[in-house]
Amino acid sequence: MPTCLIVQPIHEAGVQKLQEAGIATRWASAQDMATVAGEIGDAHAVITRDAGLDRAAIDAAANLVVIANHGIGTNKIDVAHASALDIPIVYTPSANARSVAEHAVGMMLALAKRFKDADAATRAGDWRFKYSGGMSEISGKTLGLVGFGTIARIVAAIAMGGFRMRVIVHSPNAPDADIAAAGVTRAASLEALLREADIVSLHRPMRPDTRHTLDAAAFAAMKPSAVVINSARGALIDEAALAAALTAGTIAGAGLDVFETEPLPAGSPLLTAPNTILAPHVAGSTEDALRETALQCADQIIEVLAGRKPPYLVNPDTWPRRRGARVASA
Repeated sequence: MPTCLIVQPIHEAGVQKLQEAGIATRWASAQDMATVAGEIGDAHAVITRDAGLDRAAIDAAANLVVIANHGIGTNKIDVAHASALDIPIVYTPSANARSVAEHAVGMMLALAKRFKDADAATRAGDWRFKYSGGMSEISGKTLGLVGFGTIARIVAAIAMGGFRMRVIVHSPNAPDADIAAAGVTRAASLEALLREADIVSLHRPMRPDTRHTLDAAAFAAMKPSAVVINSARGALIDEAALAAALTAGTIAGAGLDVFETEPLPAGSPLLTAPNTILAPHVAGSTEDALRETALQCADQIIEVLAGRKPPYLVNPDTWPRRRGARVASA
């Protein structure tokens, strides 16, 4: 019977799907890679979330034929090493897209309406907060999307359909036809987007060339009334520069669900920066998204173990030469 090691908790629906397909499931006792490497043993499949899977853990699994990434970002998986060993990696690019998009829009609203401050004032009995000002609408404002993948397109649709926002996009790889079909405008450059946008929302993958997309110079180029939203990858923002910009009033606020180091270190200047809303990487963790993501992982593991090509491969070149061309799933 093939076995799947589950590194971090996933929705029970995915576990049940695997078991019904005749795949035994077991859980790592901890998510650090030393523990995973010691426990991966004879597993044919692995499901991992943001813990990833490093070289040592991959090498410790002689029977491993598929790695399932619970989510979109694979930067914590040693993709190059898995590919060199002809191990396919599957992922779930669409499962949590709507949940992340809704979270990004929710943070825009929370900053505009000062929800966090209003809640604190109410609990403190400070009804004078009503007269403190600083609240705004997002309707009719300009939203700048940096990146234009699945999540960004949903954000754009919500912003335009629900709030009549003008949406501008910086995404060099997005085809002109996709930009036109979505009804958005391509910004002349990142710098132009930063100058025009009232809200800047990040939707880029993390690569060496996208690290610190928003740095001190970027914040200086933005409107003093602008806010930043990041539900993509923490390292897209220079966090020290962001905290300095918020403290100096260079920009008006930030809503962050992701951070360069997670959990966010106790000494991070973001913890004391003004006008911030922070969340512990939960944008894609709605019950709906977790269920769909777990099911997509399970479905693709079942496909690979049955010798059928799955729909979402990180490293499709491995498929023709994949390790273990067929493993019976029952």
